[in-house]
Amino acid sequence: MSRGKENGTGVTEFLLLGLTGDPEQQRILFWLFLCTYLVTVAGNTLIILAIGSDPRLHTPMYFFLTNLSFVDICFTTNLIPKLLVNHIAGTWTISYPHCLTQMYFLISFANLDTFLLAAMALDRYVAICKPLQYYAIITSQLCRGLTALMWTCSGLISLVHTLLMNRLTFCSYAREISHFYCDAYLLMKIACSDTRVNRHVFLGAVVLFVAPSALIVVSYMCIAAAVLRIPSTPGRRKAFSTCSSHLSVVIVFYGTILGVYIRPPNSFSAQDTVATIMYTVVTPMLNPFIYSLRNQDMKKAIGSLFSRSSKSS
Repeated sequence: MSRGKENGTGVTEFLLLGLTGDPEQQRILFWLFLCTYLVTVAGNTLIILAIGSDPRLHTPMYFFLTNLSFVDICFTTNLIPKLLVNHIAGTWTISYPHCLTQMYFLISFANLDTFLLAAMALDRYVAICKPLQYYAIITSQLCRGLTALMWTCSGLISLVHTLLMNRLTFCSYAREISHFYCDAYLLMKIACSDTRVNRHVFLGAVVLFVAPSALIVVSYMCIAAAVLRIPSTPGRRKAFSTCSSHLSVVIVFYGTILGVYIRPPNSFSAQDTVATIMYTVVTPMLNPFIYSLRNQDMKKAIGSLFSRSSKSS
């Protein structure tokens, strides 16, 4: 019995409509996505290696950054290789199990991104607002415990969404997904069965999504207040520079993802597809550049890594 039949549906695969049906545009997009993916993997791998090889960066902030870089690699690897294979093969189908697997990891890594960005905001709050207590509060045990909790919660949240999606019925006449990957919103839109439970659970997921966002906003409100109390301009500039990279990543990530998913599934449009490309493809690629170009410690660590590599060769 097919996988689709086991789940009360005649659908064993879905059709991803992609971004365009024009062959010339598809060729351009193939090379664009390939280059973007290679830069994302190379850049985030460089961040991980630079932090791991420099003892000066073995601090809580860079511990979270290492996890963020690893998640960004996994996030794009879950989506882009399948897109590239579809371009090469000239087929846009994705099997039912592959679709649910892709959705599971997409939700899991997206949640991890929000949790890690919130943890990094909390780290910056303690570093700037409570500098004398920083190493007493942000301990290595706390960082490891928080990270384990974030990975576990993200996996469980994603598992709930995937199991609920698996109980839905999909009809053979409605198997087209207007995207280049299996998006949970769009899967609910084409389902032939009742999706009320899924929608209610997604509403709860929005609350879980807003909680890290609220923590980030409150942290930066406290940081801004603390920085404004610093009497000297150089002192304010130095304090703000320690969190400017993280703030830039937060703005890019949340600015795109909020515009797409804080709305009903039926309102999903072509403009939303462009926004999803921003947070699924462009943002993971930009993160290494933001942290390396705006952070002197990272610049030194990357320079040291390259110098050691050239000497060893």
